[in-house]
Amino acid sequence: MGTSYSIKVSPAPDPDVRASLQHQVEGRLEEINRQMSTYLSDSDLSRFNLSQDTDWQILPEPVVELVERARHISQATAGRYDITVGPLVDLWGFGKSGSRETPPTPEQTAELLKRVGYRHLDTRRHPAALRKNVPWLEIDLSSIAKGWAVDQLAELVQAQGISNFLIEIGGELRAQGEKAPGSPWRIAVEQPSYANRSVQRVLTLLDTAMATSGDYRNFFTDGDRLYSHTIDPVTGQPVQHRLASVSVLANDCATADAWATALLALGEHRGPELAESRNIKALFIIRSENGLVEKASRALKDSGLLDTD
Repeated sequence: MGTSYSIKVSPAPDPDVRASLQHQVEGRLEEINRQMSTYLSDSDLSRFNLSQDTDWQILPEPVVELVERARHISQATAGRYDITVGPLVDLWGFGKSGSRETPPTPEQTAELLKRVGYRHLDTRRHPAALRKNVPWLEIDLSSIAKGWAVDQLAELVQAQGISNFLIEIGGELRAQGEKAPGSPWRIAVEQPSYANRSVQRVLTLLDTAMATSGDYRNFFTDGDRLYSHTIDPVTGQPVQHRLASVSVLANDCATADAWATALLALGEHRGPELAESRNIKALFIIRSENGLVEKASRALKDSGLLDTD
């Protein structure tokens, strides 16, 4: 996944349990990569992407499940969240093709827009399979698979009888129980700064997952214009709005991961509106003339998870 992971448990497990859990965790992560990686050319997803076959193609059940979950969010966001946007992400220098210093031409963007669209993808559960309606369609699950991997590791930890843990993969988190008796897991939300790393806000995680999506870690500048890695699948352009960061809390990390990406793509107006209508726990950090402004959804305010220290 191109990132790190950590698992913290309380109290520390016996050495035999720890060794067994480490082995299971590494095996499960390798399995997920074999299924969903876009960097491994022989992964199940990469083989699907490379194929131009428009008939049903058998794929692992987890891949089909995540595609279906992503499609529901695509429908809810009028296509602003779309797992087929990968070719455009690559074109703008934020994917496996490597970085760039200048934007692509309008003609290049228009050509790749023909290869994007979640409506060009069909799913089937029995047997698990996907079908593309245009032969050059590609899928990138990076906006939901990392969170799903966190959930998978949580299942492994819980199967060992461990009820107090914090699991993190590349900044996506899931917490259960307490860090210590009477002390919950408390997580810092990073300030969306292009230059410095500091804490914007602290959230308390009580048997919940959290994911954050922002525009401040992966971008390039051309002249006085900044281009974010969040690409609008409808226009083919990096999003241009003042929403800098979105943190979403949910029961599972896959949901939090996908919705954080989706709400960021929607921007500082439509993102909070959709969060309110769907009762999503979300913290928005918006750039303004007077600095950074926070906006918490009603569901997050009512949850009691916002620290006031």
